[in-house]
Amino acid sequence: MSESPGSGPDPTPPRVPSQATAPTRRPVPATALRQRLAELRGPSVAPLPLDARALAALAANPGCGRRALLDGAGVNKAALATALGSPSAFGQSQFAFMRGNAFEARVKADGGTELMRLLYERMGGAGCEPPVPGETLVPDLAAAGPEGRAARTALALREATAAGAWTLLDHPMLALEVAGSPAYLEPDAVVVHPDGHWTVVEIKSFPMIDDSADAAKVGAAARQAAVYVLALERVAAKVPGARVGHTVLLVCPKDFSNLPAASVVDVRKQRAVTRRQLERLTRLEDLAAALPEGTTFDVERPAEELAAAVESVDAAYAPECLAACELAFHCRQKARAAGAVEALGRSVRGELGGLTTIGEVLAAAEGAAGDPADPAVAALRRAAALRAEALAGARAGERTLC
Repeated sequence: MSESPGSGPDPTPPRVPSQATAPTRRPVPATALRQRLAELRGPSVAPLPLDARALAALAANPGCGRRALLDGAGVNKAALATALGSPSAFGQSQFAFMRGNAFEARVKADGGTELMRLLYERMGGAGCEPPVPGETLVPDLAAAGPEGRAARTALALREATAAGAWTLLDHPMLALEVAGSPAYLEPDAVVVHPDGHWTVVEIKSFPMIDDSADAAKVGAAARQAAVYVLALERVAAKVPGARVGHTVLLVCPKDFSNLPAASVVDVRKQRAVTRRQLERLTRLEDLAAALPEGTTFDVERPAEELAAAVESVDAAYAPECLAACELAFHCRQKARAAGAVEALGRSVRGELGGLTTIGEVLAAAEGAAGDPADPAVAALRRAAALRAEALAGARAGERTLC
């Protein structure tokens, strides 16, 4: 609160408590942030779009400022890893990519007739008439740029909800704010039911054998679909009568054929976890402001300079990163070189408490360091004693046999 000049007879203004005069953080203008992120990528490098798969992986490791900044700036992490000398084997083969596209085209053929049949068969219509083949509305979502496509998708969703007819949106574009920066997401499809219900459709190329698919792959698809649900909810909040379903339709090849099969996946848990983790992410302007002056991740720069730039951003490596991040091999090498216990896994890291390096762990186990009252230290010493006892027994057995 402020005082107006001459508002009272006392020329000395009253003392304002320090918490009331604490400086308010001013958000960085969007144009300034975009310019800063462009400088981080490199002046001539186009940004790499942030997709739902990357967002799901980022939400699974919200403490990694390195990934948050690089993904938010649109840096090509695969090219960066190659320039650092730690190329990544992460990604999908060209054959799998082509097979997935062919299967998706078959599912959506004839105006999505087969897709709509599967959806009504698995999810029903809550009293709605089943979709008539050839009569499902398929609006044109073409527009200039991701912002234009997102706006066109929002308009199509509003029109479809008001029309009260079965509508299939093929590859709509959705926007979601992540760490203060917009991310544009493209689900395989979104179906609008006549009663205003919106359903996300995920089409995957892994098989569904006897109505059951690989649990790990289904879990990854659910986390990805949860990101789409969050983005859809942002649009639905502005559309009267619209509501987003927390169950998604997963379509996969049936057994070992190319025929589609479908199952319903509840993503409420994944949605809640993803939303909470994304909200925990540090804002991009804060991460960028903490970097040394002149930092850039332009892969045209020397490897030594790139390595220094990458190390200037804190990372949170875990073995799970190997299946989700292109920089995982580089981060693992650095974690091992530093003797960080994170390289052993998150569960191990959680059990070790304040012991942060493998050297500290070994010293505590040997009794050379550590507080004996610490449960982690006590457990390590007990484990070391049991190991020594087992080894001594094994050696005694060997001598007896000899």
